[in-house]
Amino acid sequence: NKEKALQVLRARIYDMMRQEEEAKYAGERKSKVGTGDRSERIRTYNFPQSRVTDHRIGLTVHKLDQVMNGEIEEIISALTLAEQAEMMDKGV
Repeated sequence: NKEKALQVLRARIYDMMRQEEEAKYAGERKSKVGTGDRSERIRTYNFPQSRVTDHRIGLTVHKLDQVMNGEIEEIISALTLAEQAEMMDKGV
C-alpha cells in the first residue's frame, strides 16, 4: 500500500513539474513569436507615396524604389544607432 502511494505521489510530482516546464516554454515561445497582430508590425511599405516606415524606431524614408533595389544602408544605420542608444541607456 505504501509503495503504491509513493508511486502515485511520484507520478503526480512528475506531472506537475512537466506542466510547469511546458508552461514556461509556451510563455517564452509566445513572447518570441507574438500574436501577429497589426500593432506588432515592424515595417510598412507605402507604394503610392514611395514611403518606407520602420515602426521600431519611427524612421520614415521616401525612397521606396531604392529600398526595394536593396539600398537599405540608411535604414540599417538608423537601426544600429537606435540599438547603440538603447544599450547605453541600459548601461550595457
